[in-house]
Amino acid sequence: MSRRPVLTAAVSLAAAAAMLGALAPAALAGPSSAPARALPTNASAPASALSANVSIPARALSANAPVPASVPSTDAPVPLPPLEAATDVAATDGPAKLDGPAELTVGVAHTGVAGEDGTYKLTCGPAGGTHPRARAACDRLAELAGAGQDPFAPVAAGAMCTMQHGGDATARITGTWRGHRVDAAFSRKNGCEIARWRTLEPVLPKAGL
Repeated sequence: MSRRPVLTAAVSLAAAAAMLGALAPAALAGPSSAPARALPTNASAPASALSANVSIPARALSANAPVPASVPSTDAPVPLPPLEAATDVAATDGPAKLDGPAELTVGVAHTGVAGEDGTYKLTCGPAGGTHPRARAACDRLAELAGAGQDPFAPVAAGAMCTMQHGGDATARITGTWRGHRVDAAFSRKNGCEIARWRTLEPVLPKAGL
């Protein structure tokens, strides 16, 4: 009679051990044994969900940064003024106008040459006046005008001139030439003034020492 309780207890212990053995794997697996579909990853997200986050409608882009097709290029060449306009301006500027007459008064003194001192009238277009060499004087003025020179301009300031004396002759020319007013004085006190005098011969006479 004493063995039956012992056998019963042994059977109960064996059954309990079997039950624990069946339950142990599930308990050890824990939450990580949940089906894969219960833990979706970002990589398995539907393509439609990803595109909703990163796609931007083309209309939104065009609204934020419009680029009109009619915007002119900044590299386009700047149009130049008509050639006729530039020519007209150049024709009205410069030292002389070739189609204008001359009306000058030429006064000369101390030339040292007989018959050259005095005051003369000179007109050009046509040549005339009391100047003794009116035709040659007008031709010389026309030649200087054609070369773009102003024979009545003074010696430039700061010019390097030779220290030579060309005589005591002096001259003054007043009036108009090619539409410009003239009032110029001449002498032969240095190399620059001597060259200036000679440029205007025969408007001015040859002078001696």
